[in-house]
Order: sequence, then C-alpha cells, then structure tokens
Amino acid sequence: MPEQPPYLRIADELRRRIAEHEWTPGDRLPSRAQIAQECGVGENVVRRAQELLISQGALEGRAGSGTYVAAPSQRVRMVRSSAREQPAGSPFRADMKAVGKLGDWESRTEAKVPAPAEIAARLGVDEGDLCVRTVYEFLANGKPVQLSTSWEPYDLTAGTVVVLPEGGPHAGVGVVNRMAEIGITVSHAVEQPEPRQANAEEASLLGIQKASLVTHIRRTYYSDQGRPVETADIVVPAALCEIVYEVPIAR
Repeated sequence: MPEQPPYLRIADELRRRIAEHEWTPGDRLPSRAQIAQECGVGENVVRRAQELLISQGALEGRAGSGTYVAAPSQRVRMVRSSAREQPAGSPFRADMKAVGKLGDWESRTEAKVPAPAEIAARLGVDEGDLCVRTVYEFLANGKPVQLSTSWEPYDLTAGTVVVLPEGGPHAGVGVVNRMAEIGITVSHAVEQPEPRQANAEEASLLGIQKASLVTHIRRTYYSDQGRPVETADIVVPAALCEIVYEVPIAR
C-alpha cells in the first residue's frame, strides 16, 4: 500500500489535536515553523496540510494574523427529491424556510447560445444548436450557497411564454411547471453528483477559499417521451451545505 503523503499525515495530526480539544474554535495555531519542527517535516508540508483543512472548513486563514481553528458552522440542508416539485413556488425556498432562512436567487439569461459539445450530448442535440442558458446564484439570507448553470434547447420553448426561465408570467416556478405550461410532461430527472475543488470564479461567487471542496451535480430533466428538456451544472460548497436525497418507494 502506498505511503501516505506527508501533508496528509500532518493534516490528520492537526485534526486529531482539534478533536482532542488541544486547540478549540478561535485558537491561533502555532507557527508553521514550530509545527514543522515538532512533526519533523518542512514548512511547505505544513502549509499544504493547513490549506487542505482550510478548504474543508476546519481551519481559517487570516491574512497577516495566522491560522485559526474555525468555529463549527451549521450547514444548510438541501433536499434533492422529485417529490419536492411544487405546483407553485420553489423547492429551494421551501428548503430554506425549513431551516429558518430566506431563500432567493439572482439570475442572468441568454437566449440563442450555441451548445458546447458536452451540453449538446446531454441534451441530445447537435453541437452548436441554439440553447437558452441561465446562470443562477442561490442565496440564503442574502449569502450565496449554490450556483447553477441551466441549458434548455431553444427550439423547445421558442415562441412560447416560457422561453425565458426567469421572465414572463411563469418566471421562477421551475422546469417541471414551466414545461407543463406548453404541454410537456417532465417524468424524471437524472443527477450525477461528484466531489471536486472549486475553481477561482466559483470560490469568488460563493465566498469560499479557492480549491475548497464542492459537490458538482450534473442534472438532466426528461420528458415522458424520453427527450432531455433541460440540463444543469449545480455547484454546492461542502462546508456550507449538506445534500440529502429523498428516494420515493413504489407501492
């Protein structure tokens, strides 16, 4: 079995000291030089270990001051379930209300955007076919907690009252309800979650450290005819939110 990289070993040691209350929330850690000497490693190894723990929310870096044990934060629960689609309103707002927060979002829509190769494959269209792209920033009590970029085939909604997801009389009611307005029944969605590190733009928008852990969900909605009607890339910061899946049981 390969030997554990030194920075992971040091990260485990720092976690242990926090778990055993040698350092408590708000405490300033010893200098990197001191930790390096105690653990018999170089300062760069300690730096990498601390950066990892900062990205995971266990530590907090303060410019010009040092590294501190982060205060535990209550993560926002986000429920992924087809049962949460509502005739009116937003599942996201319902999730936020359940934890005593005000849910809202900001969005920017562009019509007639050529589909990149990956999006075209997910939507079952040709690369370059026109789509409606909407970029979302979801907020809990005014603070960003989720990003999403949604794509819909333009030929599906062109000329209808739901061509703009956040415009017109059916703005903000979600994909399922909007498609129902033009006679399309959305039967199911497929989601593929995977962990990764936030890129610089995502970190800036979410107010987290670059390379912090996020959950990236690739979601696609399908009609009862089997056609993909929308696909989205959803990014949720792991330190701020927990994702829960509700699985319906057929009876």
